[in-house]
Amino acid sequence: MLSLLAQIDQVPFIRPEIDWHAVAPELILLGLGALVTTLDLIFLERIRRFMPTLTGLTFLVPLIPILTLWNDSESLPRSMFDGAYVVDRYSLALKILFLLSGYLVVLLATDYMAEGDYYDSEFYQLISASILGMVVMSSARDLISIFVALELISIPAYLMAAWRKRDLKSNEAGLKYMLMGVFASAIMLYGMSILYGVSGSTNLAVIAQSDILRSGTRSIVTLAVVFTIIGFGFKVSAVPFHTWAPDTYEGAPTPLTAFLAVASKAAGFVALMNVVLVALPPQATVVEPLMWVLSAVTMTVGNLIAIRQTNIVRMLAYSGVAQAGYMLAPLAVYGQTFNETNPANAIVNYLLVYAAMNFGAFAVVLLVARKTRSGEISSFGGLMNYAPGLGAAMTLFLFSLAGIPPVGGWWAKFQIFNVLTQNPSFFGISLAVIAAINSVFAAYYYLNIAKQMWFMPEPNEDHTPIGFPAPLATALAITVVATIVFGILPGITGDLSDFTTLAGR
Repeated sequence: MLSLLAQIDQVPFIRPEIDWHAVAPELILLGLGALVTTLDLIFLERIRRFMPTLTGLTFLVPLIPILTLWNDSESLPRSMFDGAYVVDRYSLALKILFLLSGYLVVLLATDYMAEGDYYDSEFYQLISASILGMVVMSSARDLISIFVALELISIPAYLMAAWRKRDLKSNEAGLKYMLMGVFASAIMLYGMSILYGVSGSTNLAVIAQSDILRSGTRSIVTLAVVFTIIGFGFKVSAVPFHTWAPDTYEGAPTPLTAFLAVASKAAGFVALMNVVLVALPPQATVVEPLMWVLSAVTMTVGNLIAIRQTNIVRMLAYSGVAQAGYMLAPLAVYGQTFNETNPANAIVNYLLVYAAMNFGAFAVVLLVARKTRSGEISSFGGLMNYAPGLGAAMTLFLFSLAGIPPVGGWWAKFQIFNVLTQNPSFFGISLAVIAAINSVFAAYYYLNIAKQMWFMPEPNEDHTPIGFPAPLATALAITVVATIVFGILPGITGDLSDFTTLAGR
């Protein structure tokens, strides 16, 4: 034993090279999050009314080093830890998405949490921890860092889903989300462990170059790929792994529902893209059919069930399931060569637009619920009569979700169809046809809400105006502007997602 310790003592310690500028966003987010937590522990009730403001600053300040890195594009990509952590335009754009998503969640939650009897500042600290996991996920190129980031995202979300402690639906939401999440994580970890076993590395780029993955289809590799993708399927609420989503979305606090539907789902897609596009190109013959089935079934089941919903939160939950199906579609053809839009471009475009229009829709739901105390679609009746600005904003978000020009959703869907039809193949063309049919289904239930707002009478003939708290009004303004800009200037999102370091083929 002593001799072994002596040998270990003689091994030189080599500290890995760290690019402090590249990891500055993560360090600032971690440091400010810890500072806010410390202030809460010291000042208790005296500082709790400042928690939303402090948390919002926690998400906005890290944007400064991100923008400086973006401007210094000639130095990108920056790689650390033997390629396990990469900072490039792809990761920087996603970090911007996640940080702004966190800021919007804070705006949505400020008055909602303050008005309830379940207010607690730990909610904001858990949001900060989850956003940190998403920021790390954007640069993760290693199975271990991806798994750790996913758990850092998920564990705070399990707690927040059950935040309304006296509400049985909220308790059920948190329990169901946690049990399903742990089960999916175990399956995903098993698949990742097999990938490590057959390749001898957890680095995604090294896995892609391993002989066993490049030598064709083998049962052990197929098992690893399927199990890994099943785990990600839960994170993005793909059918049949979506069963947790509607109950969790309905039972969780509405701001958290927006967080789960947008930011958490986007993080799952980032992890899925990183693994599939970096580590699994040699296994396209296995991944593409699996993605085709997942995409087709997810968008179809999500849309068909959404048509039957009378509660707007459950409708948006199933709408989110269907939207996940659209975003999975480019991965069904990712093994092809692309001269124009590639799968990574299309998915990131969709995530950016999806975040704007969904956060906006949830902001309207929160504002209407303040007046009607109801989540039923019928409660939107006559909204154009007593709150025309709010009705117009909701109409804009619904048109965007349906993919109707000139708002942002049309460009997001166009990018998906462009990828599917760029190189005509059975998988691409058939999935494009299924997506087109599903877009018609989706338009039906989105426009049904618009019909309620424009043509149906007000419930209970209540003409009381809706109050606009400043944080909710700010969130609504940001999302309206973003949804319009993405639609009339689609080149903005095209430039942001022109990433050659991840999927440039």
